[in-house]
Amino acid sequence: MEVSRIRALRGPNLWSRHTALEAIVACTAAEASVETLPGFEPRVRALFPAIGALRQTGHAGPVSLAHVLEAAALELQAAAGCPVTFSHTEVTVERGTYQVVVEYCEEAVGRLALELAQALIHAALNEAAFDLDDAIAQLRVLDENERLGPSTGAIVDAAVARGIPYRRLTKGSMVQFGWGSRQRRIQAAELDATSAVAEAIAQDKDLTKKLLRAAGVPVPLGRPVSDVEDAWAAAQQIGLPVAVKPQDGNQGKGVTVNVATREHLAIAFRAAAEHGEVMVEKFLPGSDFRLLVVGDKLVAASRRDPPQVVGNGVHTVRGLVQIVNLDPRRGEGHATSLTKICFDDIAVAQLEAQGLTPESIPAKGRRVVLRNNANLSTGGTATDVTDDVHPAVAARAVAAAQMVGLHICGVDVVCESLLRPLESQSGGVVEVNAAPGLRMHLSPSYGKGRPVGLAMINELFPPGNDGRIPVIAVTGTNGKTTTTRLIAHLLAAHGLRTGMTNTDGVYINGRQTDSGDCSGPKSARNVLMHPDVDAAVFEVARGGVLREGLGFDRCEVAVVTNMGNGDHLGLNYITTVEDLAVLKRVIVQNVSPTGYAVLNAADSITASMAASCPGKVIFFAADRHHPLMATHRAQGKRTVYVDGPMLVAAEGSWVERIPLQEIPVTRGGSIGFQVENVMAAVAAAWSVGVNWDTLKSGLASFATDAHNAPGRFNVMDYRGATVIADYGHNPDAMRALVAAVDAIPAQRRSVVISAAGDRRDSDIRDQTVILGAAFDDVILYQDAAQRGRADGEVMALLREGLEGKNIASRTRHIEEIRGEFLAIDTALARLQPGDLCLILIDQVQEALDHLAERMKEAKETASVR
Repeated sequence: MEVSRIRALRGPNLWSRHTALEAIVACTAAEASVETLPGFEPRVRALFPAIGALRQTGHAGPVSLAHVLEAAALELQAAAGCPVTFSHTEVTVERGTYQVVVEYCEEAVGRLALELAQALIHAALNEAAFDLDDAIAQLRVLDENERLGPSTGAIVDAAVARGIPYRRLTKGSMVQFGWGSRQRRIQAAELDATSAVAEAIAQDKDLTKKLLRAAGVPVPLGRPVSDVEDAWAAAQQIGLPVAVKPQDGNQGKGVTVNVATREHLAIAFRAAAEHGEVMVEKFLPGSDFRLLVVGDKLVAASRRDPPQVVGNGVHTVRGLVQIVNLDPRRGEGHATSLTKICFDDIAVAQLEAQGLTPESIPAKGRRVVLRNNANLSTGGTATDVTDDVHPAVAARAVAAAQMVGLHICGVDVVCESLLRPLESQSGGVVEVNAAPGLRMHLSPSYGKGRPVGLAMINELFPPGNDGRIPVIAVTGTNGKTTTTRLIAHLLAAHGLRTGMTNTDGVYINGRQTDSGDCSGPKSARNVLMHPDVDAAVFEVARGGVLREGLGFDRCEVAVVTNMGNGDHLGLNYITTVEDLAVLKRVIVQNVSPTGYAVLNAADSITASMAASCPGKVIFFAADRHHPLMATHRAQGKRTVYVDGPMLVAAEGSWVERIPLQEIPVTRGGSIGFQVENVMAAVAAAWSVGVNWDTLKSGLASFATDAHNAPGRFNVMDYRGATVIADYGHNPDAMRALVAAVDAIPAQRRSVVISAAGDRRDSDIRDQTVILGAAFDDVILYQDAAQRGRADGEVMALLREGLEGKNIASRTRHIEEIRGEFLAIDTALARLQPGDLCLILIDQVQEALDHLAERMKEAKETASVR
């Protein structure tokens, strides 16, 4: 068994909406069925008893090693605690080759699971050992390191529950919620609206106390100190016992409380000094409480108890700590609900204050405290007390957060009880924390968890706001780029700052920010990250969906222009138009329930996608009497069609008409494929609420010149002859171009053509079969990149198409030229006024620039004459 080409599908994809790994797996004839491998299945089940069923539901063929790989990779992740449920193995057209798809939550974990699954299979094949416990431990550790921590994870979960999209921006806790101009960002439990000044204030404990005192919030007396002597002097001035802490710190690091002796103070000072400047303040008696403030509301409260163990008369204190730390809820850092108890100098000092050492054996039932501060990060526990908070205490916590300027704030309070105001019991606020940990509120040691993640999401996005901007996805065989550009033009006319991706580049509000083929998911994600985008239009090509899935979780509108004999059949196991349609259908399957699929009713394969749409459907077709159009309209649903000289949009009895003569791109309706592109664009703009006056003016102002739609039926005048530059490169595109050119009067017609080497032989021949019958002169050229073909091979296939018996009768001149620009110049030199030349360009921008230079020269020459 050989595994190759592992792809990470990071968005909705051909197989599912889950993130998944797709691997190509080649099996030998013997490996194509485990039944031909004596004893293999019992051995693999002995090595991994939880592997489950090896045969998929509905799979009637033999179970291959690829199926075993699928099951093992999924179940290994599940055994490590990953919430994964989806996997699939597809038999390809290549004998013994399979596509194995396995869901993952964290990509690195999924990849490791795939490796370990291969190791498991090899062990079973070779009757060797496989350390299952170690494999699961590796996955669990990696998952803990890769996944979001509990605080950020809770916020993300709340966003997902509300349908708000998110994207993790870093390996850490920086997350974007929403898209474009409606996005918000967080860093753990800190919002993008929180200023660096507010965070700096919260870090400075002495400044925080001064501000809180000014706001009428009770705080303990204290001051910064320079050394141990100064600390002792401050402690005597304030009055023992005291608390010693870093002036700029968090998570309870270096904090020691209830310090009553000079010796204990020296240890506490050293611990605090490791984290910066030190301050000493009055120790407040009572319990340690954490109040969580979100916006202007108190949303949760916990009592924090210091780390402690209870003697059993058998184990030492150190042994008791080790036993407590075996609790699976306790881990390193913040990935788990509790943290392991830290056994350090502060803990030893605390033991000495109780007359104990680490090796002492406490009596049964004796409670041994290991440090006075109760932070979870040092091993403490938490009890939910949200329902006990007195309104006056809540008001003081909110005042503290607002005085500092924090939108999300953890307010640390020490008092006897939260049932009474702080002032009545000598309680006070001892710290105000930016980016507070949420573990104690989400999964308290005792009491019920609180939905604090939801409270934070509601602070970012009030109810009714899901952070989404309109996203329109466009796919199909032909017309994608022109339709994408036209939709973006209409949205811009509507006043929306529009982001667009297509095969020419990335555009933000009309400005190009990237060039090249940008029709993949990476470019789409980049647009959705841009804060100046109010709406997005994405051309979605097959390659990007195959490589990585979609760049968004769902779209408001999915447009499918048509499905034909495309230019990529035979690649990546996509061998038929039906296969290609299943892939292109992905955007339709991921339409929002409130959105629309815009589908070509005249194309049966495209029209059949309507059954996969979770939202509504708008059908378009030039023939308003098409049965599907007539039925859809009779049902009161939206349709777009042509009625004589008018483009018509209809819904029930409502009708809107636009004269085709006022849509320049259609040349009065004479160019059929442009009429189809316009109908699709009109339906898409209608779906997102573009008003009809704006829509009409936008259609009137859109031109398919080389600047606005490069390589999309760009019409130019050259010394009285008509020159058309187009990037069409498949048989269906050739047919559409021939129909369009036939509608333009001309004395003599010529065509300049090449073909990409990565197309099927039949597709290359078909291009000239179609074109040869429509043109008097044909110039074949070989472009710079033959894409795996031998020198001259593409030219020979093109000539074969021209020599077919069906077109041999037409008188024409055929010439072969090496080089695209030389071919263009040769064709231009032969043109006479009234002629027409169709140039099928390969290097789009370079060829258009070359043509522009030749047009300029012709005009200058004419001017001189």
